[in-house]
Amino acid sequence: MAASVGPGGAGPRTKTKRKRFIPQRVRAPPPPDPLLGVLGWGLRHQINELSQVPLPIMLLPDDFKANSKIKVNNHLFNRENLPSHFKFKDYCPQVFRNLRERFGIDDQDYQVSLTRSPPHYETEGGGGRFLMSYDRTLVIKEISSEDVADMHSLLSHYHQYVVQCHGSTLLPQFLGMYRVSVDSEESYMLVMRNIFSHRLAVHKKYDLKGSLVSREASDKEKGKELPTLKDIDFLNVNQKVYVSEEAKKEFLEKLKRDVEFLVQLKIMGYSLLLGIHDVHRGEQEEEEEFKEEEEEGEGEPTIVGSYGTSPEGIGGYLNSHKPLGPGEFDPYIDVYAIKSAEGGPQKEVYFMGLIDILTQYDTKKKAAHAAKTVKHGAGAEISTVHPEQYAKRFLDFITNIFA
Repeated sequence: MAASVGPGGAGPRTKTKRKRFIPQRVRAPPPPDPLLGVLGWGLRHQINELSQVPLPIMLLPDDFKANSKIKVNNHLFNRENLPSHFKFKDYCPQVFRNLRERFGIDDQDYQVSLTRSPPHYETEGGGGRFLMSYDRTLVIKEISSEDVADMHSLLSHYHQYVVQCHGSTLLPQFLGMYRVSVDSEESYMLVMRNIFSHRLAVHKKYDLKGSLVSREASDKEKGKELPTLKDIDFLNVNQKVYVSEEAKKEFLEKLKRDVEFLVQLKIMGYSLLLGIHDVHRGEQEEEEEFKEEEEEGEGEPTIVGSYGTSPEGIGGYLNSHKPLGPGEFDPYIDVYAIKSAEGGPQKEVYFMGLIDILTQYDTKKKAAHAAKTVKHGAGAEISTVHPEQYAKRFLDFITNIFA
């Protein structure tokens, strides 16, 4: 193989391998999706409008019912990216602005994360769709109009709870709720902080409810590159979470407080989403990607809004002067992360947060509980049970996931 020659033919140039992290690349955008175009336009418009409004001294009851709407007809600007008729609605803008502030997210960073490059679609295990922001710090979940109503009934209680716990919670961090109308089709979007890391890959993923009836991933799901595994799968492989006693105590205290809040609101059906990053495997994957890039002769990668090399988006101010090492994370961004205990069987990082907290124990759930009890027997570990019973079983199960 011929040696690489330096400038002016002055002998071979040796390659010095530098330790670096390969960022998420922004791929060339596909043809514009009208929904994403309107979402981006609406978010930019609303955040800019909000920036002109002074922060209220305190939120009022009307703020929890308020919305801001804009309707655009036959516009001539930006025709290649936007449909000529669309509507955008921002629900409870002052409340969500206040929540973003309490969760330590600046509005301009929030806007950049969602609009600098279009979010991309990902699919949930249950078949639902959600979008991931380009810098992987935010998740946009497509929800139903019923979920919007549930969110409205939850919001004042949720906000009060976030204030009381100073934003220190394992509950989803709700950051904005919107309706996008294109061609008479309405889509509802709920923006949340990503529970998983924006820079550390997740190698195993579990959705845990503490129930053992129908709580095993299907063969089709298990065939995926990163399947969403469930309670029975967790038990079958003797999976454990290895964290320090101090971290375990802090986590369980937070979890119990959050679950008590959900019981008070008669909420059930929630899960603990657990992602596991294997630090050694992550290093190997990085080395392989580094080698591939060198072989392809790509040179320096384009860095975007993650890893702190570009101050753009929520991940943008991440440790900008000190690159993070293997398995390291910024606790202000990866707020759901806990590193494994020193001396554990392997070096891991765990991401754990509560998801799906909009299901109240209403008439439908009571009917489902009765039907499942008839089918599986009164003592079966079914997922549709009274909120108190659900909470107790859930907490018992999660307490036992730790080594």
